[in-house]
Amino acid sequence: MADRTRIVRWLRVLLPLLALAILSTMFLFSRQPGTEPQIPYADVDAEQMARDPRMIAPEYAGVTPDGAELTLRAAQAAPVGADSAGSASQLALNWKARDGLVADLTAPEVGMDTDRISLSGGVHMATSSGWVVDAPRIDAATDRSRILADDGIRATAPFGELTAGAMELAPAAPEGDGAASDAGSILNFTGGVRLIYRP
Repeated sequence: MADRTRIVRWLRVLLPLLALAILSTMFLFSRQPGTEPQIPYADVDAEQMARDPRMIAPEYAGVTPDGAELTLRAAQAAPVGADSAGSASQLALNWKARDGLVADLTAPEVGMDTDRISLSGGVHMATSSGWVVDAPRIDAATDRSRILADDGIRATAPFGELTAGAMELAPAAPEGDGAASDAGSILNFTGGVRLIYRP
């Protein structure tokens, strides 16, 4: 019994010392100097940001009453000021019709109104059905499923190339009974359409 008591007494002293030695070596050798992660700082001019306020990566999204989804994104946007008009850069509009047709539009300039988003300055549109359209200006309605370009367009289709005075992408016209058509969206070209067919 005396041997057992003596062992317990020694263990009561040695075990805490051993734990202290393990913890101290763990904290001493766990990190090498200079390996701590650096806090990321943005390389920006704070004074310029205070003079010229802007939003980074703004996004506008909505759904028209007839089901088209619109998402407008920009790399940055500056609000309308007393001495300057509002501006945005690297604009991208994603338009998805109710039938699943997708149109991706990019442009250098944008204007928004209560019922439309106007992309201008050389607009490029690519659809999920294989059409590529270039126009000086394209308007996407926010009150219905409709994309319109009426300043002349150049288009590349899966079967060739065409030019026209205007282009409209909208759902198919309603059937005779007035019900909405399930035929999908129609890309309609008007105004001196010229087609170069490439089989």
